[in-house]
Amino acid sequence: MNSYGSGSRIKLSYTRKIIDAIHSGALLKAEYKKTEVFGLEIPTALEGVPSEILDPVNTWPDKKAHKDTLLKLGGLFRKNFEVFTNYKIGSDSNLTEEILAAGPNF
Repeated sequence: MNSYGSGSRIKLSYTRKIIDAIHSGALLKAEYKKTEVFGLEIPTALEGVPSEILDPVNTWPDKKAHKDTLLKLGGLFRKNFEVFTNYKIGSDSNLTEEILAAGPNF
């Protein structure tokens, strides 16, 4: 994945392998690592899928552009999350804190 309008789509055969891993339960058994900023857990390896395409940073030829775009997107999410600081969800506000904790971390 690259910025809009550049790059190419993942091969359909790899997409099918990922879906197969979901259906078979193999994805549940995979090892994971966390991504920067959003803390998403991505598998490090799946049978039949090149490991380098599982981590979005590897699909960008310009790693700095990837990092800049990631930080920009994280900033946009953080700005939207600021709305939650004005509202308290739940009688003890725990849900508000959980929502804020799930936001970008950078």
